[in-house]
Amino acid sequence: MSAVNRDTKTQSTLIALARSRRMQRAVAHAHLHRHASLPTLRSSIGYMTSTARVTEDAGAAGHRMTVLGVSHLEGIAYVVEDIGGAVAPVVYRLYLRGPRQGHLVPLHAWYEHAVDERELRARIAALTTTLAPVHTTAAEAWMLSTRIVQRRALRVVGPAGCSELPIRKFALQLVVEPVSGAGPIGQSTVTAFLHPHAQLTEVWSLAGDRGSIPRDVAIARVTYTGIPSGVGLTKDTVVLLTSSLWELDEPVSRVGTAG
Repeated sequence: MSAVNRDTKTQSTLIALARSRRMQRAVAHAHLHRHASLPTLRSSIGYMTSTARVTEDAGAAGHRMTVLGVSHLEGIAYVVEDIGGAVAPVVYRLYLRGPRQGHLVPLHAWYEHAVDERELRARIAALTTTLAPVHTTAAEAWMLSTRIVQRRALRVVGPAGCSELPIRKFALQLVVEPVSGAGPIGQSTVTAFLHPHAQLTEVWSLAGDRGSIPRDVAIARVTYTGIPSGVGLTKDTVVLLTSSLWELDEPVSRVGTAG
């Protein structure tokens, strides 16, 4: 009697099941939209070459991030995101070492109770005095490369119930590396809208006399279209740049992931 390869049989069964479910969803979607008009060539070209307007207000400013300083004792860099207007800024912790190295985590404890903008900015000013300063370095020493990991399309229903042109949504991978080929490097994945474009705008050096943080650690600020308002507003993310991450067994894809 010949032995049965259960792994192969299970894999083929799962593939067939996934295909049948995809077919069922496709048939159900086609049935629901059977009376809808087919997309015209003009709409298809418009989706590929232009973007849709989400709101009428396109004059607002984007979100900008700034590094307040570094706590060498905690191994954390504090980052503040200014949303603009009278809205309270968002404070983040960027972990420079340990299992969370490279992760950008909001400081939720400051927002658990209702605080106004002035009180929050006073807390930020008091925190800044306890941190070691960072130094701006030449951004030309690093280069940014991007790759679209995933493409999606969103539809916004207008006031009359009609759908606008689809809004493009991208999972955009950012890789910051030195031009010389030797030095700190970092990677992050963000959600971009409308345009899959990003720009390396600033780099801060964390070099200091403390031994808790390596001298080659740096933080890069990358600006991209991350707010689908109007014709698209800019948003920042920070990426931790270090050479030590590449010596670990864990993949570098976890570094500096932000939404």
